[in-house]
Amino acid sequence: MPFNSLTPQLSRLGPGLVLSIAATGLAFAIHAVFPAVPAMTLAVALGLLSANIPGTAVLTAGRARQGLDFAGKHFMRAGIILLGLKVSMGDVLGLGWVALLLIAGVVLVSFAGTYGLARLLRLPREAALLIATGFSICGASAIGAMAAVRRIRHQDTVLPVALVTLCGTLAIGVLPLLMHPLGLSPGQFGAWTGASVHDVGQVVATAQTAGTSALAIAVVVKLTRVVLLAPIAATAGLHQRILHVRERANGTAGMESRFPPIVPLFVVGFLALVAVRSLGWAPPVAMEIAAAVQDILLATALFGLGSAVRIRTLIHTGGRAVLVALGSWLLIASLGLGAALIMIR
Repeated sequence: MPFNSLTPQLSRLGPGLVLSIAATGLAFAIHAVFPAVPAMTLAVALGLLSANIPGTAVLTAGRARQGLDFAGKHFMRAGIILLGLKVSMGDVLGLGWVALLLIAGVVLVSFAGTYGLARLLRLPREAALLIATGFSICGASAIGAMAAVRRIRHQDTVLPVALVTLCGTLAIGVLPLLMHPLGLSPGQFGAWTGASVHDVGQVVATAQTAGTSALAIAVVVKLTRVVLLAPIAATAGLHQRILHVRERANGTAGMESRFPPIVPLFVVGFLALVAVRSLGWAPPVAMEIAAAVQDILLATALFGLGSAVRIRTLIHTGGRAVLVALGSWLLIASLGLGAALIMIR
């Protein structure tokens, strides 16, 4: 790209990107002091603060907005690609077919239940779809993938991402308190955490409270849910393409004449890195570096998304969405608990 054309782009995106990166650094610094609080949660919280404190609200809504939106969209997709290096199909298949079917059942029932509840409370179809995807699969990463497949506006992902991140943080505090009253073994608690908590980082923060054995099974169960991101995104993409074909046949298609992708390129990249990890082609050092880069990318993206949430608007328009989020959280926690008790006796 010629320097003359690069300079205006940098001036347009620079303020928001610099702000996102600085906030991400602050989130990781706070996480280092308080390890129990995930950096992803801190990134969203800092984004929310930046959007609602008078001194910074003008900046996030003005000069920095384009860069913040760029981070929220493109850094999220890059983070999803690198997430593939955390998934080993050998570990997933090692759970056994009964466990795999149970995990798939939890995902599908929680997806359908959340979507149905959202529509019952009259949320728009796009919001219902994004909330169902995020809560049932893998949080903000799944929301980003589904939004790309269904061509949902970037702005419409902001509220679902905030809700799934905040509810996942709620799980970090609540689930460990329930382990002993429910009489769960460390293995059962780990399986419950992996089957019901949304983001990978939140799963780690929750499960590690019960020890290394709980953490090990929690991560494998969680990453099994992550694998389902690809087929669910592909199914949504195929449905979107069918709708587009019908609209073109009826002459009701919008200005966008290209067919929507069945699977976006970044989901293909995610699958490619799953294959790389599963075949043992990625050295440990590369996986450690990729994991660190992924955390930075996702935290930066989450700050960008959080910085678009205005609390006043959320209070006026997001009440029903909050009810759906809490209902979904209870649904998947209940389903995950049942699956954990069957998987590990």
